[in-house]
Amino acid sequence: MQQVSKPIRIINVPLDLGASRRGTDAGPSAFRVAGLSAALRKIGLTISTESDIPVPSMETRKSLDTHARFKSEILDVCRQLATETLDALDKGEQPLVIGGDHSVAMGTVSGLSVHFEKKKQRVGLIWFDAHGDMNLPETSPSGNIHGMPLAHLLGYGDEDLSSVLDAHPAVDTKNVVLIGIRDVDRVERKFIRESGVKAFTMRDIDELGMSEVSKQALEIVNAGTVGFHVSFDLDGCDPDVIPGTGTTAPGGVSYREAHLLLEECASNGRMTSMEVVELNPFLDHGNISAERAITLIESAFGRNIL
Repeated sequence: MQQVSKPIRIINVPLDLGASRRGTDAGPSAFRVAGLSAALRKIGLTISTESDIPVPSMETRKSLDTHARFKSEILDVCRQLATETLDALDKGEQPLVIGGDHSVAMGTVSGLSVHFEKKKQRVGLIWFDAHGDMNLPETSPSGNIHGMPLAHLLGYGDEDLSSVLDAHPAVDTKNVVLIGIRDVDRVERKFIRESGVKAFTMRDIDELGMSEVSKQALEIVNAGTVGFHVSFDLDGCDPDVIPGTGTTAPGGVSYREAHLLLEECASNGRMTSMEVVELNPFLDHGNISAERAITLIESAFGRNIL
């Protein structure tokens, strides 16, 4: 089942305040250099607009909160992104958010949640990542918010971060799937197990195969929902595939496995939106990670081999 494609609104969010390593703020620029818009148009898609969410520089700010570093700045960015995402959906466009670190997901998914809540609908969530991103401010070993967004979207953690645009929770645990995790903090591991979120670790992918993982994941995120959002952290891929990210973890998803997952998402026809995060071009080799990420985005939006 494949729907007629909607115009795509590309929303760039050059945020790196949620991470400890600098560089993801240049991610959107790397995608532009690699030709994201042209690639999507080449496969027959329409780009309605391309916008940029303003983000303050880390050098001009000082964070006093060691449990949730740069919380106020990240919260402001996420509120702006949620409003932009909501506007795109209200106008019949399909949001494609380009990060930035994974903190931006609190904005994207909250905007989705508010839009569909107005219609008494809910949205599912595929979270592709090497990490669980379910730390809480009080348990995070680093205080970096890019390790916390999924927990906040589920309604846990900081009251402000878990209620962007008053979406609380933004998603229901029974419609959330983690895919590709392999590097999880000790306290976070227990929290994931008790949360009710379905997690497919790299061992699950090895044993079941990405085809079966994709099938089961799509059943979960589509059960009783209007469709699903794909939050795609590039570090979910193996570092040999995507070297340009600051939180690499060996033994990740292969290039073809990632394509298969996204091809299945496209074939399902119910993907509402997508975001791609954690590209750090300063750690890349000749912008190869951005170029490969664009081919993955093309698969998610319906590009077929034949």
